[in-house]
Amino acid sequence: MTVFSFPWRLLLRTFLPPLHRFVFALAATTLLFGASAHADSGYTKTRYPIVLVHGLFGFDSFLGVDYFYGIPSALSQDGARVFVAQVSAANSTEVRGEQLLAQVKNIMAITGASKVNLISHSHGGPTIRYVAGVAPQLVASVTSIGGVNKGSRVADILRGAVPAGTLSETLVNNAAKAFVALINLGSGGTSLPQMPTAALNSLSTAGSLDFNRRFPQALPTGCGSGAELVNGVRYFSWAGTQLVTNILDISDGALGIMSLVFGEANDGLVSACSSRLGTHLGDYRQNHLDEVNQVVGLRDWFSVDPVTLYRQQANRLKLLGL
Repeated sequence: MTVFSFPWRLLLRTFLPPLHRFVFALAATTLLFGASAHADSGYTKTRYPIVLVHGLFGFDSFLGVDYFYGIPSALSQDGARVFVAQVSAANSTEVRGEQLLAQVKNIMAITGASKVNLISHSHGGPTIRYVAGVAPQLVASVTSIGGVNKGSRVADILRGAVPAGTLSETLVNNAAKAFVALINLGSGGTSLPQMPTAALNSLSTAGSLDFNRRFPQALPTGCGSGAELVNGVRYFSWAGTQLVTNILDISDGALGIMSLVFGEANDGLVSACSSRLGTHLGDYRQNHLDEVNQVVGLRDWFSVDPVTLYRQQANRLKLLGL
């Protein structure tokens, strides 16, 4: 039901006194006209299309719920051309990267654009770095959010608990495949190959170091910023460093427990240092799921809205002519 079909006038006449009705009507008018003006502002109208890339166990949209919750619509309403990629929910960085590269080429064919802006979360970080590494001429910018750019302590522990070639690895791999099958059932990704142990290897510190030897672009030497411009591609990142952010969010408890293995600032799955790439735009009061405005928009009420960060980044890219 839309705001225009609900019997607001009858409700207002029945329950609100005249002065309150006037204030309510004025606020509603301001909201509606403000939203209209906001939608025409061009604030996020980048030169090149924006492609959003999900992380491990991710999807484009699951049963109508976006992985990047509310973010594609927020970007597109201000002028951006937004595409949400769907790569394997669980597979190696290289396999996911090749899938993304094919989708990037399709998006360019559809739009006529000569490049794209890649924005990613979690395992999407090295995934888009792969595309920028093998085909920099197709990429205007890379933005990694909570990216696993130097591995994850959680992946290291899981890899140690399920040694390669053992029965436990087979059992864990099959259980993860069953979970991915449920994700694919609701998101339409059933045709994509899945290999959870390959994803685990890619996300481990050892796997990340091997990947970084081949794709070192924009990585900082320490825990600061790296080079912003490499091979014609602009690199950016931001990260979350708060674990429990909303008492209503059922995911906060699990992320809070997993954060205990780090011993340094982290978002529950990735350390703040591991997330850094190119120009680091900041650390925020967000956990790993808050970084994509999940679960369904529940976040720290005293921190910046995650959607705002994506809009600001789109505007930053616009001002750079990207």
